[in-house]
Amino acid sequence: MGFDVIIIGGGINGAGIARDAALRGMRVCLLEQDDLCSATSRWCSRLIHGGLRYLEFAEFGLVRESLRERETLLRIAPHLVRPLPLLIPLRAGDRRGRATIRAGLWLYDLLSAGKSVPAHRMLDPAAALREMPGLAAAGLRGAASYHDAQATFPERLVLENLLAARAAGAAIRLHTRAERVLVEGGRVTGVVARDRRTGAGATLSAPLVVNAAGPWVDQLLGMLAGRRLRRFIGGAKGTHIVVDVLPGLGASACYAEAGADGRPFFVIPWNGMTLIGTTDIPCAGDPAAVHSDPAEIDYLLAEVGRLFPAARLSREDIRYSYVGVRPLPAAGGKDQAAITRRHAIRHHRGVARGLYSIIGGKLTTYRSLAEEVVDRLVRRLGREFASCSTAREPLPGALADPVPLAADLTARCGLEAAVATRLVGLYGSRAADVAALVGRDSGLAAPLGSGHAIAAEVVFAFEAELATTLADCLMRRTMLGLGPDLGATVLDEALGVAAGYLGWDAARRATERAGVLAETAALRLAAQS
Repeated sequence: MGFDVIIIGGGINGAGIARDAALRGMRVCLLEQDDLCSATSRWCSRLIHGGLRYLEFAEFGLVRESLRERETLLRIAPHLVRPLPLLIPLRAGDRRGRATIRAGLWLYDLLSAGKSVPAHRMLDPAAALREMPGLAAAGLRGAASYHDAQATFPERLVLENLLAARAAGAAIRLHTRAERVLVEGGRVTGVVARDRRTGAGATLSAPLVVNAAGPWVDQLLGMLAGRRLRRFIGGAKGTHIVVDVLPGLGASACYAEAGADGRPFFVIPWNGMTLIGTTDIPCAGDPAAVHSDPAEIDYLLAEVGRLFPAARLSREDIRYSYVGVRPLPAAGGKDQAAITRRHAIRHHRGVARGLYSIIGGKLTTYRSLAEEVVDRLVRRLGREFASCSTAREPLPGALADPVPLAADLTARCGLEAAVATRLVGLYGSRAADVAALVGRDSGLAAPLGSGHAIAAEVVFAFEAELATTLADCLMRRTMLGLGPDLGATVLDEALGVAAGYLGWDAARRATERAGVLAETAALRLAAQS
């Protein structure tokens, strides 16, 4: 089967490249060894931010790009990316004083001219405590308030990019591993791939291959027979912990300086809980085997305890934890914080013309990265294609105002208001398609657990959202697997719905249940390390 380009990696970069290339008219195939958004893109701080701290390293171009892309995502995916207020406490003894923070935020505002979010404000201690009453009052000299944005579920941001790519003609092959990049006469000719579920192999031909494998970039390059390429990735692992709503945090996220090492970290309202992170530790091992160290958990708990002493957080308060590997450029011992977050695109023309690797990148700037990559592919192919439209083309579920659709689903489909609100909040305009399943089968209005999810969402995940396993459905489609109990209370009900819809026998039911439990156990284990 012939394509113009084969993209390896189903994280945010691969998904964005697939969408852009397909919309321009290329014949596209994307391969992902697991499910979509199974690694770096999801195990992050879930922020769409301009990179305020990059100003410290004079990365003005990256900050300008990030701020521009933040605005783009707020426009093309308002159901998935929403404004988020942040507060920077100013404390006695901090390495970055009030004047430094104020100057940085003034420049941040200047670089984001025309933004849709409010400009920064400087607060005195009393105003800071009104906004975030749980902050330790001792030593507090005030705060700075500003806005960035949050992608509550990057999993769905990746999904909607892939759905848009598929609608434009792309072949999306999940759970399919690229076993070898084929090269003849110094040119890429395709990829040997294998479906990890069925074991079936296939040879896919294309004159262009994009290695968007994130932390696995170097491993994929190692498949080039007889070739040894230099190391491109210098991974850094970052750990986050998830706890219940932190008393005194309020509606704003807290962006603070760690007392132990001066490194910035976040305390973020997220998914009805609180997300705390991250660490930044060099990681050169297998990305699939990465795990948190006990010291990382202790570090995060200690720093939150210093800022919010009344919360009295301990390990017993951690709902779960996760760790991911950032695919930063190899930097030869350079301090982690100083390694650029700017992406690089490497064309391996010396060994395999037509093979490109993506080094680094950020959730915030995935779209502009994709545009840059596809511009190169267009030039390489030497044919006429449509111009890039991803900055103005909304993602499939884009919906600026959820209230009218939620009211319509309640009135027209008989859904409870809380159910309709959840559907619109998660699926955007595509909530109407979920509700249509209830019209087809009223039994799919049945609730899952004691929350506001319904059975139709499970069917929708398999029927319309590329899910092939129950773990895909719960962990990366309905997002029920990232709740406080990691989906435990809905697991058996969701399994029953999926099994009935797909005709799973007892053995398949057991396999699917075990798959979900294995994923959630890993998140609990990380918290207990």
